[in-house]
Amino acid sequence: MSEKFFDKWRAGLEKTRKVAFGRIANFLGTSELNDETWEDLEALLIQADMGMETTSAVIDALRRRVNDLGLTSTEELVTALEEELIDRLMDPQLPDFNEQPSVIILVGVNGSGKTTTAAKLARAFSNNDKTPILVAADTYRAAAIDQLKIWADRANVPLVAGQPGGDPGAVAYDGINAAIARKKDMVIIDTAGRLHTRYNLMEEIKKVHRVSGKALPGAPHATWLVLDATTGQNALQQAKAFQEAVKIDGVILAKLDSSAKGGMAFAIKAQLGLPVLYAGLGEKIDDLQRFDREAFVSGIIEG
Repeated sequence: MSEKFFDKWRAGLEKTRKVAFGRIANFLGTSELNDETWEDLEALLIQADMGMETTSAVIDALRRRVNDLGLTSTEELVTALEEELIDRLMDPQLPDFNEQPSVIILVGVNGSGKTTTAAKLARAFSNNDKTPILVAADTYRAAAIDQLKIWADRANVPLVAGQPGGDPGAVAYDGINAAIARKKDMVIIDTAGRLHTRYNLMEEIKKVHRVSGKALPGAPHATWLVLDATTGQNALQQAKAFQEAVKIDGVILAKLDSSAKGGMAFAIKAQLGLPVLYAGLGEKIDDLQRFDREAFVSGIIEG
């Protein structure tokens, strides 16, 4: 991969690197391997918002590597840490999306970056010779419809929207039918995320799923959860609520460039069993990147 590709990840992960992971490389570069090394390493991983459970598993695995391979230098330990972290991220394989159109439903709480991510995702598909259409099924916030309209214009992608307060299922149905009529490749549906009325929200998302299948048998072809990387471990409880409602196929980490809590990416696999598929590395329309395990780990440790 090009140096420019890795530079993008290094820049986007600067906050996570400065707060925790970069300090790991610095302190390991100057210390001897002893009990204090392990305690310091554990503290820094927890500070990076990796979570207690994942941190303990990483430390245990590293101790085994040190014993089994006879590692003695901290430089070797940094390399072992990088390998261990890469192993703890799922390989982000996307579906083939051979169906025409292929339907993706985006879920997540309000404020997670879901609406802007929908447009950035549409742009990413456009850049790969797909023809997407956006559907504004968050009908409870007029601002969400207006926001998606602005971002759809930036992405140069058509938008299907209903009236504020309308039936989200009906909007999803109309959006899929519009894509069929216009022979579009992709349908990206933005849904509501009012967590304070969790039961109604989850029932509504289930309805959007059901209606999608009625509009196009086999739909949705993917349901992706958008998480705000700045909220760290707190986002995982939200994620579990969505997982209980519908089958989630993967995660998009929005606002990763604004977060010092990039360690949560490791907990997503450990606690949710889900791959991170995309990461938001900036505010521009082209700043949504396919997740890359090697680039991510390199970006948080080496810089």
